[in-house]
Amino acid sequence: MTDAPATATAGQQPTAPQPTEVVPDVELTIGRPAHGGHFVARHEGRVVFVRHALPDERVRVRFTETEPTASFWRADVVEVLEASPQRTGHPWRPADALAAAARGRAAVGGAEFGHIRLGEQRRLKGAIFREQLERLAHAERTPTVEAAPGEAEDGLGWRTRAAFAVDRSGHLAMHQHRSHEVVQVREMPLAVPAVNALGLWAIDLTGVDRVDVAVPSGGGEPLVLLVPSAGTHPRRVAAIAAAITGASVAVLDPESGRVQRLKGRTWLQESVLGVDYRITGAGFWQIHRGAPETLVGAVLDGLQPAAGERLADLYAGAGLFTVPLARAVGPGGAVLSVEGSAGTVRDARRNLHGQAQASIVQGRVDAALGRWSDPLDAVLLDPPRAGAGRKVVGQIIAARPRAVGYVSCDPASFARDLGYFLTAGWSLDTLRVFDLYPHTHHMESFARLLPPRA
Repeated sequence: MTDAPATATAGQQPTAPQPTEVVPDVELTIGRPAHGGHFVARHEGRVVFVRHALPDERVRVRFTETEPTASFWRADVVEVLEASPQRTGHPWRPADALAAAARGRAAVGGAEFGHIRLGEQRRLKGAIFREQLERLAHAERTPTVEAAPGEAEDGLGWRTRAAFAVDRSGHLAMHQHRSHEVVQVREMPLAVPAVNALGLWAIDLTGVDRVDVAVPSGGGEPLVLLVPSAGTHPRRVAAIAAAITGASVAVLDPESGRVQRLKGRTWLQESVLGVDYRITGAGFWQIHRGAPETLVGAVLDGLQPAAGERLADLYAGAGLFTVPLARAVGPGGAVLSVEGSAGTVRDARRNLHGQAQASIVQGRVDAALGRWSDPLDAVLLDPPRAGAGRKVVGQIIAARPRAVGYVSCDPASFARDLGYFLTAGWSLDTLRVFDLYPHTHHMESFARLLPPRA
């Protein structure tokens, strides 16, 4: 699974220190794309990772991280001197680096490829994926990045989950990239229309630190989760909930994941290929409205599960893949479902009610595999952004399945794990890469791996 939960923020939370010295703006010529939403340039012999650029452009940049002893620096484009023909107008002003620079601030995160034509975004993502495979797995493959079925021509209106900060005036805001600073926003064009239709921008949210919004992929009533500030009186939270119309509202404890109902319900019902799922509160679910069906289709086509087989679904979430796999193997088969989150496991148990062939385990994947002694015909894994790691890959190989399906949201961790399989004699058979995050650098992939021939 991607490690972006059902309430994933549309921008990135601060993770890096501020610059240690002031370096004047400079002109740079931009080179190749790099994983993480950056483009590579050089300044006085030092590598600079530049955001909001395009290959072969001549730009003026403002440095954002300049640690003197660091092997690379970071910078944002503030002016384009020689533009690429693939540059286009950004669809969301707060995330437009050039517009933000003109106002003396940095852009918010969450749409760092918005200045690039959509077809070129996908070409660049394919090049980045290829580079990660070559560098980390020593594998040669040039994937074609597929759009989700039914994707809008402008790549907007796909996001069913988003999270917002609240600024000091009590209005919705987004974090600037890698910063504690926030910028007030009054729209989220990457989100499905139902998110914007709530009009949360107009509500006084004083007393709340964060607002998460989730909408069922197929439509239906949204769920708004409020994270109150420390010391906010429950009456104030109740007043905010009363001002929100057209949605269920609950309080979210971000530490435990528990939700407290204020009005409506605390869960969403999703439907994928005729199967209904219940997702509680901030439980994990794919963000793009078309992602669940796209990925379930890729998994079933790739693994071809058969009646009576024994399968494992690792990092299984609420059972997006476990349910169709359990149906495919039938009562005579077995599916081991492993997930770490207690709340998500509760959802999985509800979603798999009546399917006795599914064994649902809460806990670490390596621990669950260490206790599982039965042979496995096939294994599916959908790890978080960090990937599975050497130990889990070794355990999967030791189970000697006929095939492994690997769903990934990060080409770097996937390529690293793929390298472990290839070193053990396995082969990369099928690779599909999906553009399930238009206008961002993120992508999703499905790979089928096959064991050495006997």
